[in-house]
This record gives sequence, structure tokens and C-alpha cells, in this order.
Amino acid sequence: MARTRSTRGLARRLLASSFVDSLTTPHSIDRFLEHVHPMLTVHDVRARVVEVTHETGLASTVVLEPNDAWDHFTPGQHVQFGVEVDGKRRIRCFSVSSSAYRDDGRFSVTVKVHPDGYVSQFLRHELRAGTLVHLSRAEGEFVLPATVPDDLLLISGGSGVTPVMSMLRSLRDGGHSRPVTFLHYARTRDDEIFAAELDEIEASCPWVTMVRVYTRTPRGQDIEGRFNVDHLKHLGHDPADTPTYVCGPAGLIAVVRDAYDEAGAAERLQLEYFKVPTIDLDAADATGTLTLDDSNQEVDNSGNTILEQAEAAGLTPEFGCRMGICHKCTTRKKFGAVRNVISGEVRADTDEEITICNNVPVGDVSVAL
Repeated sequence: MARTRSTRGLARRLLASSFVDSLTTPHSIDRFLEHVHPMLTVHDVRARVVEVTHETGLASTVVLEPNDAWDHFTPGQHVQFGVEVDGKRRIRCFSVSSSAYRDDGRFSVTVKVHPDGYVSQFLRHELRAGTLVHLSRAEGEFVLPATVPDDLLLISGGSGVTPVMSMLRSLRDGGHSRPVTFLHYARTRDDEIFAAELDEIEASCPWVTMVRVYTRTPRGQDIEGRFNVDHLKHLGHDPADTPTYVCGPAGLIAVVRDAYDEAGAAERLQLEYFKVPTIDLDAADATGTLTLDDSNQEVDNSGNTILEQAEAAGLTPEFGCRMGICHKCTTRKKFGAVRNVISGEVRADTDEEITICNNVPVGDVSVAL
């Protein structure tokens, strides 16, 4: 087996060489190899679906077997997941949910169906074992440090459990033994993804303090309802002393962030949104005109993202994740200021590249659309 891997590695290095690249230019070597076998690539990551498991009424786990172009992942990261439907590739970002210690080279993503989510609906209802999917390499900074601190706190809500579950599974499988508190919010147990495995971890891992709060079916425990700072006090966690990772709905992240800001402990908090936060359409900076320069259109700034305003104007800009991650919607802003709805950063340089799915105009803005 080791000899086989070594031979494959040597072949990959040869195919990725500048000599081979010069022979195949202007195309990538992958364009030729895919005619031999769709999984045979040097640069493009692809995977076969091994299994699709329904976790709850709305969530499914997809187990994937990637090709040799895959570079593994760090727990907490996500991948851009592309499926071909009716000849068109659709891409969305999903967090890896599996342990980094699987010895079969496979990994999984877990996806909750969104009512308007074409890809999540496809995964839930139509994706089958054997389907070929297109992947990015693993991405994202929402990862644990190489040396995991003591008294680690993991907070998640709803389907935000998936990257946190990857962290917890990896800590378990990697032999971690120092204290970890896992604080998770779900509407009911039936809505809770991975409920049975969380039961198992709670029973078998004494280093984990597992607290699961069902907001619609209180269990009569000391911590109930949506997150508030008293939950941290009850668990004995001081934000200033507790490295914390939170992933979930924008509302959960906002109140956790406020709690850490008030405690002067923002640097102890790592957060990951699952989708672009709800935009305040009445914001004071939702003024002026958005100029769609290439199509000679001007629209009143509605306060929505530039992508949404362009679509409302009848344009069809290219996009992928709609979260500012995949950069497929990157467009040149000619002038004006934009605000990133996730980070809050305002950028006002002329002739700069921006992602239009997560930026809103601040006053008059012109973009090359």
C-alpha cells in the first residue's frame, strides 16, 4: 500500500511540473486527465458521494471520498461544494462535520435544508451515493490552535453545531483530556443534529461538560431559554479567561459577541456565521444611488447587498456562496463606499475589487455590472 501511495505521489509531482504545464498550455492538465477518469486530476478537488444520512427532518450528512488533490482539513473549516444540475454548476459553502482522525481518508459535511436553498434542497432530496461533486480545498480561520487551551468553551446554535462537532469529534479521537464545555442550543431534541452521538460523548468523555438547551421544550435544568450572559456565570466561565468558539444564527452570535465585548474579552472569542446576517434596511447609510455602470442603470440604494440590488434590477451577476467566501461575485467598484455586513468594515477606495454578496452601498456607489 505504501509503495502504491509513493508511486501515485511521484506521478502527481510529474503531472504538476512546469514541463507538463508547458505542454498542455493554455489548458490545465486536469482538462486532459478528466477525459480518462473524472476523479483523475492534479489540481481540481473532486469527490464521490459515499453515503447520505438523514440526521433530522431537515438535516443530512454527506460522506465524501475525495481524490488525491484533496489536502485534508482542520476541524472548523468549510469547503465550497459544487454540484452539476441540468448542466449548470451550483456552489455553496458547507462546514466539515467529521473528525480529522478518520483513517479511511473520507470526511463529511452536514447540511440543513434552507427553504430557498437550491443546493441544500438537492442534497436532501436528490443526492445519491456515487455522485461526483466538485470541492474547493478546505478554507476558513475558525479553527482551534495547535495547542488546545484548558477550559475551552464551544457554543453553537441549530445547524451551527457542524463545525463545532468536527472540533469535538477530533478532540475525542485525538485523545484530548483537558476540560471542554460544549454549550448547544436547539429548539427541541428532535431538531438537534447529532443528538445520539452527543449522548454518547456526554456519557463516555468525562472531560466534556455537555449542556444542551432546548429553547422550545425546556428540560427543567438550571440553564434555559436563549443564550444570555447568566448562562456563562452559571457554568463558571469568565469571558476574560475562557477561549470561546461560537457558530450559529446571527442572533446567537450577536448576543455572545456583546457579552464578550462588555467584558472586554473580544479577543477571546472566535465566531463563524452560517449566513450573511440580516441587514437593517433602515440603516442611516442606506441612502444615495447604486450605479450599475456596465448596464447603464441607476437604482435607489435599498440597503440590501449589491448582489441583491443588481438582481432586483434584472441583472444576473455570477455568484457562489453568497457569504463573501468563494469570491465568485468579485466585482470592481469604481467609486463610493461599501460596508461589509459581516465584519462591519467600510471600504472607500476607488477602483477596488469587492465581493458584492456581502457588501452594501454607503451613499452613492458605482460598480462594473
